[in-house]
Amino acid sequence: MKQRTICAAVLITALFSCLACANKGSTAVANQQANSAQNVSGDLHFKAPDGWVTETPSSSMRVGQYKLPKSEGDKEDASLVVYYFGATQGGSPQANIDRWIAQMQQPDGSDSKTKAKTETMTVNGLKITTVDVTGTYTAEMAPGSKTFHNDANYRLRAAVIETPKGNYFVKSAGPEKTIARWDQSYNDYLKSFEFK
Repeated sequence: MKQRTICAAVLITALFSCLACANKGSTAVANQQANSAQNVSGDLHFKAPDGWVTETPSSSMRVGQYKLPKSEGDKEDASLVVYYFGATQGGSPQANIDRWIAQMQQPDGSDSKTKAKTETMTVNGLKITTVDVTGTYTAEMAPGSKTFHNDANYRLRAAVIETPKGNYFVKSAGPEKTIARWDQSYNDYLKSFEFK
């Protein structure tokens, strides 16, 4: 009986040792992947289309910021921002697509997910996931402000660009007619993305 207890104790100790080693290995792989993304040289390059107004980014997380001039009859311009939060920051493509869709409410109360158009494409070797949805724009005015937009007849177009350095995020929002005016320019903009 004493021998069985000692054998059981040795086996349990060995099992916990193996589990601890296995967890360290997965952490090491995750850390290695994060470090390799941080050590990648290069940046995302893109070309702003004619007609867009280039603005000075209002924060260090913005690597591009534009005003898309309004269409006749619209009260305001649209905006487009390119964000980069760091090699392992900003969340997965799907988490961002879901968050952006949730920022649009439908006038009939239906789920914006059923109205949103999503697409995945490859541009210059970069995987890009896009979303396009219309409705009432209800995003927070600024992170943490607890004040929200309530802009009816808006359209949101956004994309996640996966690069060796981590994800970049593009978000454009504005009156439907104004966003529609810049549809081709937006598509051309996405096609200009290159990591070098």
